[in-house]
Amino acid sequence: MAASNALARPRKKKSKLGWNLLGLLVFATAGFPVYWMLNTALKPAKDAIDPSPHFFPRSFTLENFRRALDIGDFWGAIGRSLIVSVVVVVIGIAVGLLAALAISRFAFRGRKIVIVGILAVQMVPLVAMIIPVFLLLNDLGQYDKLSGLVLTYLTFILPFTVWTLRGFIVNVPKELEEAAMVDGCSRTGAFVRVVFPLLAPGMVATSVYGFIQAWNEYLYALMLMSQNHQTATVWLSNFTTQHGTEFAPMMAGSTMMAVPIVALFLLVQRKMAAGLTAGAVKG
Repeated sequence: MAASNALARPRKKKSKLGWNLLGLLVFATAGFPVYWMLNTALKPAKDAIDPSPHFFPRSFTLENFRRALDIGDFWGAIGRSLIVSVVVVVIGIAVGLLAALAISRFAFRGRKIVIVGILAVQMVPLVAMIIPVFLLLNDLGQYDKLSGLVLTYLTFILPFTVWTLRGFIVNVPKELEEAAMVDGCSRTGAFVRVVFPLLAPGMVATSVYGFIQAWNEYLYALMLMSQNHQTATVWLSNFTTQHGTEFAPMMAGSTMMAVPIVALFLLVQRKMAAGLTAGAVKG
């Protein structure tokens, strides 16, 4: 028995070492593009187009950030992207939570059709809807307006929100609500006092996903908004002209664009980790 335990220990150490090396490899693969973005943003513009790039910059400069701020309306683009992303998240969570609750807790005719429809909508390529969305927004007078862009983003963020929140609600036992109702709570009161707090991690994870989707979306923002109302992702195209691409200032602009996302993750990282695993048991 002692001999078998002694043999098992080296195996466990080797297995743990292998998983650690795999984790480091994944981290390096995912983190290298971020490092290279920062590397390019902080090096002189002439070094950014060097045919023999250096892994570590030989000199640092903040000139690329100044150049990025001078091109186009940076703060206006950031503000518009922030407004659209926040509004999409707020509306998506509010509507998606109610829809997910109805699908999860109530039996009604056509329930399965609704669930299948939610999945089917997510399978439609976004590029296939550009022309219909453009024509619809133009008829409604919402072309080149932030409200029209919000409605457009909700069409592909809301189905995911409903489906994800449904998984979190299903994981909350109905007995908790029933016990609260026995103690005198109404159905709404039981949901607000018992179920809603348990959904916080899932709502945070879903909100972060929706925010990132809306913040990083490029195609619809390019097609539906004019030059004067461009969002942050479309603003980055100002660095590509007929004379070439200014890679160093573009990477500086990308770095500044990433700050809100990084700040959001730092604020909600604990809830985010809990939310990503909370809905993984039941569907």
